[in-house]
Amino acid sequence: MAELGSIENLVAVRRLLKSSLQKSREIASEIDKTGPRFEETNRRLLSLKAAIKTIGQKCSLLAIRGHIDHMVGPATSVLKVFEVVHGIEGLLLSDPSSDLFGYLSLVKQLEGALRFLTDNCGLVIRWLEDVVQFLEDNTIDDDWYLLTVRKSLMILGELQAIENRSSLTGGSLFGALEKLETEFRHLLMENSFPMDFSLTSGGNEASLSAQPMPVAVIQKLQAILERVKANNRIEKCITIYVEVRSSNAKATMQALDLNYLDISISEFESVQSIEDYIYQWGNHLEFAVKHLFELEYRLSNDVFQKAGSEVRTSCFADIAIQSGIHGFIKFANTVTKGKKDAIKLLKLLDIFTSLNKLRLDFNRLFGGKACVEIQTQMRDLIKKVVDGACGIFWELSVQVDLQRQCTPPSDGSVPRLVSFVTDYCNQLLEDDYRLILIHVLEIHQVWNDEKFEESLLSNEVFKIMSAIEQNLETWAKRYENTALSYLFMMNNHWYLYKYLQGTNLGNLMGDSWLRCHEQRTEYYAAVFLTESWGKLPALLSEEGLILFSGGTAITRDLVKKGLKAFSEAFDDIYKKQSNWVVSDKSLRLRTCQLVVQIIVPVYRRFMQSYTPLVKQGTSPNKYVKYSADNLENIISSLFQQKLGQYGSTKYTQLIGEIKNVVTSHLSSTPAAA
Repeated sequence: MAELGSIENLVAVRRLLKSSLQKSREIASEIDKTGPRFEETNRRLLSLKAAIKTIGQKCSLLAIRGHIDHMVGPATSVLKVFEVVHGIEGLLLSDPSSDLFGYLSLVKQLEGALRFLTDNCGLVIRWLEDVVQFLEDNTIDDDWYLLTVRKSLMILGELQAIENRSSLTGGSLFGALEKLETEFRHLLMENSFPMDFSLTSGGNEASLSAQPMPVAVIQKLQAILERVKANNRIEKCITIYVEVRSSNAKATMQALDLNYLDISISEFESVQSIEDYIYQWGNHLEFAVKHLFELEYRLSNDVFQKAGSEVRTSCFADIAIQSGIHGFIKFANTVTKGKKDAIKLLKLLDIFTSLNKLRLDFNRLFGGKACVEIQTQMRDLIKKVVDGACGIFWELSVQVDLQRQCTPPSDGSVPRLVSFVTDYCNQLLEDDYRLILIHVLEIHQVWNDEKFEESLLSNEVFKIMSAIEQNLETWAKRYENTALSYLFMMNNHWYLYKYLQGTNLGNLMGDSWLRCHEQRTEYYAAVFLTESWGKLPALLSEEGLILFSGGTAITRDLVKKGLKAFSEAFDDIYKKQSNWVVSDKSLRLRTCQLVVQIIVPVYRRFMQSYTPLVKQGTSPNKYVKYSADNLENIISSLFQQKLGQYGSTKYTQLIGEIKNVVTSHLSSTPAAA
C-alpha cells in the first residue's frame, strides 16, 4: 500500500510539472518576442524546466518528493515573473513625458518584480542545494540526476545575476530612473521663470500669494521624487533642483543690477557717498526675502513635501546661497566698517530698519539647520549695526564740543555746524528714526546688562543743543569786531528760535527755550545797532550851529565838517558790513529797516536844513555825497547773501557739500565752523 501511495504522489507531481511545462512554453514564446538578447535566457529556462520535469517523473524516493514539491511552485513563479520583467523592460524604452504617471507605474511594477525575483530565486536555489546535498549524502547511483540539479542551480544563479544587474549602470531599472531624472530637469526648466521686480514693488500682495508653479507640475515632480527615493537615488534630483532653481534665481537677481553689492571700503570716502546704494539695498533685500526667497521656500516645501524637512531646508538654503544672499550681508557689513560720522548713524538706522522689517520673514525662511551659516552671518551683521549706531550716537555731543575750537564764519552768518546739527537732531526725532533709534539703544543696553530708559534719546539731544549754545558763545568771542560778534549772535539766536518752531527738536526743547532765543535775538539786534550804526547820528548834531538864511563861514565850515565825518564813518561801516550776512530774509529786512530808521530821518532833516548853506560854498558835491534816498537804498542792500558765495549754481553745489564738510568735522579734528 505504501508503494502504491508513493506512485500516486509521483503521478501528481508529474501532472503539476507537466502543467508548469506548458506554461513555461507559453512564457518562452512571449520572451522570444523581446528580441535576441533574451534567447540565451530562454534556452537556459527550458533546460531548467526539463531538469525539473525529469526529476519529478523519474524519482521514486519519498524523501526527494517533498523537496521537489516545495521547489516546483517557486520555480514556476520565477519563470512567470521573468516574463513580466521582459515585457516591462520593452515598455520602459519609451519617453516618460508622453505619459509620466503610466511610466512611473511601470517602474514601480518593475521594482516589485525584481524584488520578487530576488526573494524567490534565492529560495529555489536553496532548495535545489538541499536536493544536491541529499543526493550526494544518499549516494544515488544515477549521476544524471545530480548533474541535472547542479545545472539547474547554475541557470537560476545566472537569472538572479540578471536581476541584480538591472539596477546597475546599463540595467533596465537604472535606465528608467535616468529617464525620470531627465524628465525631472525638463519639468523644472520648462516651468522656471525669473521674477519681475517691478511687479512686486509698491506693496503688491498678489505676488506673495501667487502659486510658485502649476499644481499639476508639482505633482509630477513629487511622483518622480517618490520613485527615485524608493531606489536611493534622490540625491541626483536634489542636485538638479538646486541647479535649475538657483540659475533661475540668479537671473532674477542679475536683472536688479546688484554690482554695487561688491563695493569695497576703499571705493567710497564716506557712507554718504553711497547713500543711494543703501536705499537700493533696502528695496532689493525686501524683494529678495519677501518675494524671491519666499517663493523658493514654498516651492521647496511643495516639491519635497514627502522627502523630509532636512531635504527641503537644505535645498532652499543652497538656492539662497547660490543666488546671492551673502552679497546683501557683505554690503551691509562693508557699510559698518566705513568711517564714523553723523550721517553714518542715519544710514545704519536705515539698514537696521530694513533688517528689522524683515526679521519675522527671515527667521521663518532661514530657521532650519541647513541655514545656520546664514543665521550666524545675519546675527553678526545686526550686532555690528547696533554697536556702530550706538557708538556714533553717544559721541555726538562730544564731537559737537570738539568743534568749539573751530573758527566762526567771517561774515557772521549761521555756521554750517549749527544748521546741520539742528536738522540732524530733527531727523533723529522724526517718528521713523526716533522709534528705531530707541529700539537700537534698548537692544544695546540689554546686551550690556544696563538699565534702559526712554529718556536716553532726549537727554542726549539736550546735551547736543547745550554744546551748540556753548559753541556760539565761544565763537562770538573770537571776532575782533564787536559789532560783528553781536550780528553773529543775533543771526544764530534768531535761527534757533524761528527755524525750530513747530519742529520735533523745538517741541522737545520747549516754548520757554524758544522764547529765550527770541529775546536774545532782540537784545543782540539792539546792541549791534548801538555799537555800529547808532554812532552816526551824533556826527550830524546841530548843536553849536547858527541857523539863519545867509549863514556864516564858521557855520558853513562846521556843516561841511559834519557831513564829511558822517560820510567817512558811513563809508567805513558800510565797507565792513557789506560782506556781513543776515541769512534769514525777514530778519535782514527788519535789521535794515532799523538802520534806516536810525540814520535816514536824521540825515534827511540835516540836509533839508543845511544843504542851501553848503551849496553856497565851493565844491558842494565834495561834502554832499549821498541823498537821503540814496542812503536808504544803500542800507537796504546790506547783509545779502552773495551770489558768488551762496547763490546761483555755486549755492546749489555748496548745499551738496555742506553735509560732507560738517560730517567730516564731526568725525575728525576741528577745523572751521
